[in-house]
Amino acid sequence: MFKGILIEKDEAGCHATLKDIDESQLPDGDVTIRVSHSTLNYKDGLAITSRGPVVRKFPMVPGIDLVGVVEHSRHVEYQAGDQVLLNGWGVGEQHWGGLAQKACLNGDWLVPLPAQFTPQQAMAIGTAGYTAMLCVLALERLGVTPGKGEIVVTAAAGGVGSVAIAVLSKLGYTVVGVTGRLEEADYVMRLGAAQVLDRREFSSPGKPLARERWAGAVDVVGSHTLANICAGTRYRGVVAACGLAGGMDFPATVAPFILRGVTLVGIDSVLCTRADRLLAWKRLGTDLDISKLSLIFNEIGLAEVVPLATKLLDGQLRGRVVVNVNA
Repeated sequence: MFKGILIEKDEAGCHATLKDIDESQLPDGDVTIRVSHSTLNYKDGLAITSRGPVVRKFPMVPGIDLVGVVEHSRHVEYQAGDQVLLNGWGVGEQHWGGLAQKACLNGDWLVPLPAQFTPQQAMAIGTAGYTAMLCVLALERLGVTPGKGEIVVTAAAGGVGSVAIAVLSKLGYTVVGVTGRLEEADYVMRLGAAQVLDRREFSSPGKPLARERWAGAVDVVGSHTLANICAGTRYRGVVAACGLAGGMDFPATVAPFILRGVTLVGIDSVLCTRADRLLAWKRLGTDLDISKLSLIFNEIGLAEVVPLATKLLDGQLRGRVVVNVNA
């Protein structure tokens, strides 16, 4: 038996509870992992609260991240004792995820735990930080250098925003954070932002084109915020979009793209190739100031996951939530 968060569905609806789970219930996989840490992400919050149609099969253990030690392996690249981590691949949606003390997974989904990070630090980064690094890599690939101008990062006090600001500032970029929680402005500045703006400046319908300001952007919000960011992006600037916290719609015009040559890049972290994952984690090992992780995350135990899921969705939590599944 092992402990885990289990989402079940019955006539009354979906409900998530902390339970003792029999190992015989684990899904098929060629690698069994003794999990040490997981995380609480926005998608996990949607799954646990049933606010979004995230879960595709029931019962389901949520948790799109995990790190732990291999117990048993039939996969050629892993053996017992290896430290591994996982981000995405539909775990917590279609396959049991990381918010439990054990997981059984497809070994192709795993990557080795980078030597630079402890398990706790790897989950402080998690999918959010790995996604932030994918955004930075996209900006670099399309020629956005520190000398090109300011980079705007939305949802700056959230998980993706926090890591993006920390990485970009270390790389020499001038970063402007956007947040709806101005009480967190000091936190955002400590991560490396040069300025903090109120999200209300971006959340209402705007003009097709605004004053050129941004050389690049990392957007987690979508909707009017993304449209306004694109409208204010400079000639041949790049906007990396990786979230939809403000909505899935995109109420924009083609003006920024055909009059200024702006590039809008979609960032997918769920099905990202292994090569891109390994590169992102390698770069996190060199381009993230590990000392800033202590600012970014809080650690909780499994018993606190369900109550905190609602607070996460309501934007009441800062940075990253690391879950010590054995606490």
